[in-house]
Amino acid sequence: VRLCRCRCRTLLFRPAGRLRARRDLAAGPEMHFGFQTVTEEERREKIYQVFETVAKKYDVMNDSMTLGIHRVWKDILMHKMNPSPGTLLLDVAGGTGDIAFRFLNYVRSVRERQLQRKLKHHQNLSWQEIFESYQKDKFNSLGDSQVVICDINREMLKVGKQKAQHLGYSEGLSWVLGNAEELPFDNDKFDIYTIAFGIRNVTRIDLALQEAYRVLKPGGRFLCLEFSHVSNPLLSRLYDLYSFQVIPVLGEVIAGDWKSYQYLVESIRRFPPQEELKAMIEDAGFFKVDYENLNFGIVAIHSGFKL
Repeated sequence: VRLCRCRCRTLLFRPAGRLRARRDLAAGPEMHFGFQTVTEEERREKIYQVFETVAKKYDVMNDSMTLGIHRVWKDILMHKMNPSPGTLLLDVAGGTGDIAFRFLNYVRSVRERQLQRKLKHHQNLSWQEIFESYQKDKFNSLGDSQVVICDINREMLKVGKQKAQHLGYSEGLSWVLGNAEELPFDNDKFDIYTIAFGIRNVTRIDLALQEAYRVLKPGGRFLCLEFSHVSNPLLSRLYDLYSFQVIPVLGEVIAGDWKSYQYLVESIRRFPPQEELKAMIEDAGFFKVDYENLNFGIVAIHSGFKL
């Protein structure tokens, strides 16, 4: 199956010469890589190495670490998004395609229901007219919807493309190598921006949020699914015990990589709590910002609009 690049719409990518110059050409201030203190450039390189290492086992480890619950969280995100046919989605840090494939399935389902309602309201059509109408809409099952998967890591994109081929996804997909802090797209291009379990690995969250705002159309929506902070003290202690004692062991057994999963656990603890992230999203210019805790705040979905 050949992966197509944006059959339904023309995306205007920003040429390399027009990309903004990096704000921080030097190594930059000290930052956290898990519980380590590193420079900004060191953090960026270390995170890249983590995901290059775990890419092939990323999906298996997600199932193992969350007991498969991450699938439910992503389904909830999709229902909260509720995309309609014709939606143009940018999924950042979505290299393995989990959000993109759900988006395509959701839109196809909406299109199918629309077609069924359309045919029910035309009871006087002949069999031939019904057949021709069905065949015509069948070939445009996405209703011109598109999803652009943008990831900074080549290995993650490679895994996503292989999954798309294996699962039979060919239409409405585009794969782009790009940095969340300097997205290679023009202003006001996308209807929805999603980032699932990726924003805590961005070196400068404020820049990533500014870029999300820039590339969204007026009226566009920002959605972020991310591990967050548990408010219940007892559950928090149990969660810490599982995170630090079990997840790195799973990483070693399944992926042969203790250190990467130790970092991923530590990065969750370093990530801003719900209210702080909400304030950061508002500072980037978004309106009507709110969040929904799932599983007592183990993860949260933050939402905002560009008005």
